Amino acid sequence: MRKQYYYHSFLIEQPDLNWRNVDVRAAMADVLRFWMRRRVDGFRVDASAVLAEDDLLRDDPHDPEADESTPPPQRLKRIFTDDRPESMTYLEELRTVTEEFEDRLMAGEVQGKTNRIGHFYGEQQPRFHLPLNFLLLDTPWDALSVQANIDAYLNAIPDKAWPDWVIGGHDKQRIAGKLGQSQARVLAMIILTLKGTPFLFAGDEIGMEPVPIPSDRVQDPFEKLVAGYGLNRDPERSPMRWDDTRVGGFTTGEPWLPMGTDICERNVERLKADRHSILWLYRGLIELRRREAALVVGEYRPLRSQNDVLTYMRVHGNAKLLVALNMVHQPRKYDWQGKGKLLLSTYLDREQATIEGPTLLRPDEGIIIKIKRSRR
Repeated sequence: MRKQYYYHSFLIEQPDLNWRNVDVRAAMADVLRFWMRRRVDGFRVDASAVLAEDDLLRDDPHDPEADESTPPPQRLKRIFTDDRPESMTYLEELRTVTEEFEDRLMAGEVQGKTNRIGHFYGEQQPRFHLPLNFLLLDTPWDALSVQANIDAYLNAIPDKAWPDWVIGGHDKQRIAGKLGQSQARVLAMIILTLKGTPFLFAGDEIGMEPVPIPSDRVQDPFEKLVAGYGLNRDPERSPMRWDDTRVGGFTTGEPWLPMGTDICERNVERLKADRHSILWLYRGLIELRRREAALVVGEYRPLRSQNDVLTYMRVHGNAKLLVALNMVHQPRKYDWQGKGKLLLSTYLDREQATIEGPTLLRPDEGIIIKIKRSRR
C-alpha cells in the first residue's frame, strides 16, 4: 500500500489543487493566458470560495441542525474549507492575469449570504468583475420580497461595483418550472430592466422547464453517489431544443439526456413563429436595451411597491423609464400620475400606446413606460 490520499471538495473525480503551492498558481495563470491568447473573452470561476483549505487540514465540525434527511455534503459546518482569506488572495492573482489582456472578464460563483457578496469584488485589490448573484432564484416571489432583496443586494455591493442578475445555471432549478410560464415573462422584464448584467442558462429564453429523468437515464454523478436527496441536476441539463425533431436539432447522435415531452411546443423554431412568445419577448427587451441608454447606464430608482406591483424607474439624463410588474395571476391597478409612451408589455400587444395616470395591469403583465417631460 502506498498510503497516499488526496482531498476533494466535491466528486472523487475532482481532486482539489494545492493553491498554496506557488508553482500550482503559476501553472493556473498560464492556463488563463493560453485561452485568452486564443481570444476567449473571459472565465466563470466555479466554487471560487473553496480554492484554499485550512493549512492544518482540520476537520469541519458537524452541523448540529443536520440529520439523516440532510444530504451528506451538507452535514458539516464549512469552517475550515470554505471562504478562507487565502482564497481571496488567489482570486486577486487571477484577476491580475486577466488585466494583462484587454476587455476580458472574470465572473465567479460565490458562496455565502447576500451581505458577503461585496468582498468578492475586492477592495484595495480587485477580484471578480462580476461575482454571480443568484438572489432572484431564491427570493419569495411577491412584489415586496423581490424589491426588498433587490435593495439588499444593491446595498451589499461596493458603490461603483457593476451588478449582475442570474436566473439559471447548470445546477440551478429551471426558473420557468419554479415560477410558471407567465411569471417567467415578468422575470425576463426584471433582469433586462434592472441595472446590471443579466445571466441566462441555455433554454431560459424559450421557457424550458425541468425535464423528468427516468432512473435508468440518470447521468448526474451526485445523484448516483447519494440518491434520493434531491441533488439530481439532470432535469435542468436537458439539451437546448432548436426544433421539434426527436433530438431537437441539438445533435445528429443520441442526446445524453431525454429531450422532454413538450419539445413540439417549446423549441426555438416553434417560438420564432409566434410573435407573442417568450422568445420574442426576450428579443424585444434586448433590442430595447440597445435603444434606451437608461436601461444600461441609467440610475436605478426604486418606487414604493404595493398592491402586488413591483415598480421602479431607470433614469439617464432627461430620459425616465418607468417599470411596473404585476407579480400575481389576477389584474391589478397600478396607481401612478403622469403620461408616457408604452415601450413594451410582456403581452407584446400594445406597444407605442399612450399611458396616462392609473393603469390596469392584466394578470402577470409587466410594462415599460417612457415618461413624457412636462412643459413649463
